[in-house]
Amino acid sequence: MNFIAKYFSELNTTELYEILQLRSEVFVVEQDCVYQDIDFKDQKSLHIIGYKKNKIVAYTRIFKPGDYFDNASIGRVLVVASERKYGFGHELMKASITAIKKHFKVTKITVSAQKYLKKFYETHLFTQIGEEYLEDGIPHIRMDSV
Repeated sequence: MNFIAKYFSELNTTELYEILQLRSEVFVVEQDCVYQDIDFKDQKSLHIIGYKKNKIVAYTRIFKPGDYFDNASIGRVLVVASERKYGFGHELMKASITAIKKHFKVTKITVSAQKYLKKFYETHLFTQIGEEYLEDGIPHIRMDSV
């Protein structure tokens, strides 16, 4: 898996189209959740893109402190369903955390995690903050890095 980080203005149209298609595939179709994915936050985020054989199979977008939460943050975490069995989600989180440290020079990170992924994020040293809440009809929890 090869990871690259690109700001919105650096994405070419093919990359952007593929990213939006994957986000729709995972968050709208697979999770059966109708919500507005295109939220005008992509323009201020750094996009972490995981390639396998020149095809995007993993993705997150990260934000500097203050752009989404008070802390830096990671969102839209996804790995294509057929690739999840290889542990790419863990590689993606490591690449995203590393990118936050490199580009934003901070270590405190917040995620709005789907509740069923709590143990996954805990393996990356995140801990639950506060109570469960609904986001787009799906149970979520706030988790901060320790």
